Amino acid sequence: MKLQRKPRVRALAVGALAVSGALALTACGTDDTSGGAGGAGKPAKAADIKCEGKGKLLASGSSAQKNAMDVWVQNYSGACKDTEINYQPTGSGAGITTFLQGQTAFAGSDSALKPEEVAKSKKVCKGGQAIDLPMVGGPIAVGYNVPGVDSLVLDAETLAKIFDSEITNWNDAAIKKLNPDAKLPDLKIQAFHRSDDSGTTDNFTKYLKAAAPSAWKHEPAKKWEGKGGQAASGSSGVSSQVKQVSGAISYFELSYATSGKIPTVKLDTGAKAPVEATTANASKAIAEAKPASEGDDLALELNYATKAEGAYPITLVTYEIVCDKGNKAETLPATKSFLTYVASKDGQAALEALGYAPLPPETADKVRKTVATLS
Repeated sequence: MKLQRKPRVRALAVGALAVSGALALTACGTDDTSGGAGGAGKPAKAADIKCEGKGKLLASGSSAQKNAMDVWVQNYSGACKDTEINYQPTGSGAGITTFLQGQTAFAGSDSALKPEEVAKSKKVCKGGQAIDLPMVGGPIAVGYNVPGVDSLVLDAETLAKIFDSEITNWNDAAIKKLNPDAKLPDLKIQAFHRSDDSGTTDNFTKYLKAAAPSAWKHEPAKKWEGKGGQAASGSSGVSSQVKQVSGAISYFELSYATSGKIPTVKLDTGAKAPVEATTANASKAIAEAKPASEGDDLALELNYATKAEGAYPITLVTYEIVCDKGNKAETLPATKSFLTYVASKDGQAALEALGYAPLPPETADKVRKTVATLS
């Protein structure tokens, strides 16, 4: 069935948790092993995982799903000794590129495929095309390092101006208005963004565009379009800068804030109270997501401008990108086995302690059914 896709400018719950052939998830940006899972997650019993195939699975892409992938790979490899999964967190853009070159079994991405990427995939997916399989969601936290400020509230307009170099000092009047009781220092703001093509950047800028269109003039994209600021590679790179640099602020997955003990911004969304970046609050926003396409492609459209009580709007759904047909015979059994585990109740349950939001049960069921049809 031919898929009908909506323009990427629309709020697609991007994220290619594409765990194809060589599990080397690299969708959000190049990342090292810092800020990792740290062994979190309950190990799966061998009996809970049906092992199929053998050899090495190569995959790459999203760094947003790196900590989740670490746990999934550890649990799966512990049960399936004949399969080696190699996932590289090179970033969503790089992961998709590598997949479209036929070098990996699947890709991890925090943005759904563009129509032109689907067209290119037909050269790799013989007789089929690439599809988006959501695997996990979660909040994109805005972490900061402001001495003496333990609690900080910002809204979309103020964030847009900070990241577009229009607000440059922490004692700016706009920030004071949102934080009347805080002792804001006379300190220069050091805004950090991703240097690599990133699904996290894509989702963050979709929020800015949807919630503060008059303040954020740039179109959402994986490549950073804002003025000024400083750049670092991967979620681990920008979170490390926030940890080290006084006056810093940046955006990254909640798991990096949790592991790095970095305070995060509460968002004034227009609801009765500012909303904290938590998995529960992100789940409330993700619950409003709608299908963004038809057929076996399961990409989602998020509401980044939600004002629902307790709903945290800067969220992402990260995907695994895989061929619906035309997968390589030598990697298909292991790919299906691994992705089935990832979308299982046990695979999803391992993630909440890491700062991720598990898929809604009905979505996870759709993913498992689609994985079973891969050929």
